[in-house]
Amino acid sequence: MAVPTLAPAPTEPARISPLTAAYTRLTEVFQGLRVHEAAPGEALPAGPDWLLATRLAEGGPVLDDFIAQDAEQALRDHGRRPRPDVAATFGLHRYAWPLCLLVTIPWFLHRRVPRVPVEAVACSRTFGELAVRVEEFACLPDDAAASSPGARVVPDEEALRAEVRAALAEHLTPVLDAFRPRIRRGPRALWGLATDEITEGLWYLGHLLGEEKRAVHEAGLLLPGGVLPYAVPAGFRQLSGKDGELLSTRDRASCCLYYTLRPEDTCVTCPRTCDAERIARLSATR
Repeated sequence: MAVPTLAPAPTEPARISPLTAAYTRLTEVFQGLRVHEAAPGEALPAGPDWLLATRLAEGGPVLDDFIAQDAEQALRDHGRRPRPDVAATFGLHRYAWPLCLLVTIPWFLHRRVPRVPVEAVACSRTFGELAVRVEEFACLPDDAAASSPGARVVPDEEALRAEVRAALAEHLTPVLDAFRPRIRRGPRALWGLATDEITEGLWYLGHLLGEEKRAVHEAGLLLPGGVLPYAVPAGFRQLSGKDGELLSTRDRASCCLYYTLRPEDTCVTCPRTCDAERIARLSATR
């Protein structure tokens, strides 16, 4: 699925924490998303422009209103109203794709993994901003932030990858449970969607950061397959282009359902897109 359309980010200064440099760098390369850091114990932004993740995870009318934004956007963009399950899939993508970056980007850049339970996150209703209150993060023994308040030292890289998986699962579990009746897919399919959001967000930001090859490698180690609840792997593989060049692609664990609005326009990583078409489109992009 495409990168969510996010509102332009403001430029107000962020509070300084062991995660600030990573979130600042995120906005530098992807200006459509800004992260506001709340201090431990500080309230998250509230009011009509903000939505607490706890409210989203409760489901009910708040979630219905949230999904309705995507149905209206699809109607404006394509002149047709999506099926309810398609609008819900779009809504989950619009939330989960940037949310996963709260965890994966500090890990990718600085080997620091924040815990972000639903009660510690809020999002703007126009979706160019996230607010997070991090009270605990994992890091490696040689990290300069290892003695910071809230730091929890883990022994090695694999332990840190386990922290990434756990932090994302902690947040996404109640969110996926809320979306499940609207999306009408089982738990395995929903966690396949989550795997796609984690992987493609990291892949895209790796490209923007000039470290796409490392991002692909790191995502493969993070999501090797068979690590519950992420039952499927990141799914990267190499194709040979017309001139023998290597082209990176991956096999999505799920379909974003965009084809229901534009059957002729599928993602290059869509299960419906054959390798010949992938090679043609990737070669043209290069």
